[in-house]
Amino acid sequence: MNSRERVLSALNHQQPDRVPIDLSATQVSSIHVGAYRKLCEYLDIDPEPVVMADVVQQVVTPCDALLDRLEVDTRGLYPWCSHNMGFDRKVDKGDSYEHVDEWGFTQKIKKDGGFWWSQVGFPLDGMSVNPEALASYRWPDAADPRRLEGLREKAEAYRRQDKIVVCKGFCAGMFEMGQRIRGMSNFLCDLLADTKTAETILDRLLELKKQFWAMLLDEIGDLVDIVAEADDYGTQESQLISFDTFKSLMEPRLRELIGFIREKHAQRRPPEEPGYIFFHCCGNVRPYLPDFIDMGIDILNPVHLSASGMEPGELKRDFGRDIVFWGGGVQTQSVLPLGTPDEVRQDVRHNVRALMPGGGYVFGTVHNIQAEVPPENIMAMWEACREAGVY
Repeated sequence: MNSRERVLSALNHQQPDRVPIDLSATQVSSIHVGAYRKLCEYLDIDPEPVVMADVVQQVVTPCDALLDRLEVDTRGLYPWCSHNMGFDRKVDKGDSYEHVDEWGFTQKIKKDGGFWWSQVGFPLDGMSVNPEALASYRWPDAADPRRLEGLREKAEAYRRQDKIVVCKGFCAGMFEMGQRIRGMSNFLCDLLADTKTAETILDRLLELKKQFWAMLLDEIGDLVDIVAEADDYGTQESQLISFDTFKSLMEPRLRELIGFIREKHAQRRPPEEPGYIFFHCCGNVRPYLPDFIDMGIDILNPVHLSASGMEPGELKRDFGRDIVFWGGGVQTQSVLPLGTPDEVRQDVRHNVRALMPGGGYVFGTVHNIQAEVPPENIMAMWEACREAGVY
């Protein structure tokens, strides 16, 4: 099987020759530039020039030599957005750099020892927001055609390599973006105490997302196999908002977005291959899975192994017929960065054998491989996946 055949088989809940492997198809399944450089050195691969896929998270688009060495079946498209443009305009603050992006978010990174940019300024911060300030807030142009520059050529090249093509959106999820606009504590309070403000923000974000996907799918939807959206509702133990709040405020808007993407994507795809929707949602999201499935989400990422309720065998038993699990190959909070290679192999074997039966599984880490992960552990992870992931 080639990569396309392998991944499509898994997405259709059929068993391919082996478990498909992803690295860097999205900004939540990639590798930090620090770990990338160390891994390339370990494998005697020249990483230059390093291509930054997401500057805020400091993750890269790996070179073909590494992706081929690791037999990666996926390739990712990264539209022009606030996470990969404009950082040449950063301001020197002495011990750090700051950058204000197209949303008005202030991002900061330490010069010495900073692993990623962190948001430190929120354009509509405060316990409450003045209606005039909300009305005059300058929203980005989601349909700016510059966001698509070079994407068709990349997608065509990936298709010639028989790879599955994945495309991320132009911003984070609606719930997460509300927190970035208002500040996390403020927006969480808005959801309960000022629903008018919360709904105004969520509705505008929904419209921007629809504008972006309409533009992108009209232009390159014929080449994009998987559309990647995201929002983080889960915590390590439970959820960030109550299920009632999710059902009343988030679920209807997410359902509308997923339905819009699916319809628009199908217009540009052959009937036998209408495209797939990937949804990233960290933490314990088990209570939301029936709704995700019902609204048409095909793929759940990252399968947050260390969160309560996210035991891989139980997830596969209860939901594996209806949704594809993408990720969950190794516990990345402790095992991958801190374990021995043998501990990494043991964890990978357990997770892969739980998630692979019957297809419906694509191997990847739980979120991005971080800077401190030693190359020996990354290779132990890969070796264990290739050993355990044969059907």
